[in-house]
Amino acid sequence: MKTLFAAALIVAASAFSAHAADWTVGSITVSDAFARATAGKASSGGSFLTIKNDGEADRLLAASADVGVKTELHTHIHEGDVMKMRQVDSIELPAKTTVALKPGGYHVMMMQLKAPLKKGESFPLELTFEKAGKLTVEVTIGGIGAKMSPEMDHSKMDHSKMDKSKSQK
Repeated sequence: MKTLFAAALIVAASAFSAHAADWTVGSITVSDAFARATAGKASSGGSFLTIKNDGEADRLLAASADVGVKTELHTHIHEGDVMKMRQVDSIELPAKTTVALKPGGYHVMMMQLKAPLKKGESFPLELTFEKAGKLTVEVTIGGIGAKMSPEMDHSKMDHSKMDKSKSQK
């Protein structure tokens, strides 16, 4: 039974890794790129991703996506009880660290969208790093309130067929 359970885990892991993508340039690896679907006639949308820097300090200087007229790097700041978005010139990537661009923090903002961002679709996003250079990643569009890449969301996985009797010991 343990062998069957182990085999099921290996199959599940390989299926998951087939969907997750990493893109690398120099010492920079980008993963988990996603955007939120836009509602109604929204004119802007955000993209989020994880940047792992295995080398010396670098900076994300710019981003570009054809889904909007303008693409900027943004962060959220708190002014009293109000959270506001602000454009930043760059995002620091210290040596040997991972920086997450995520909802409520740093993110890529696409403005004057040419069409709504629809769940299940994707688009290319070009990132420009000070030292590592340019890298194009594929951004998957998740739901309107997505907090992670659709490939990373395990909440809808069917665990009912897994034999848990042996794993409870």
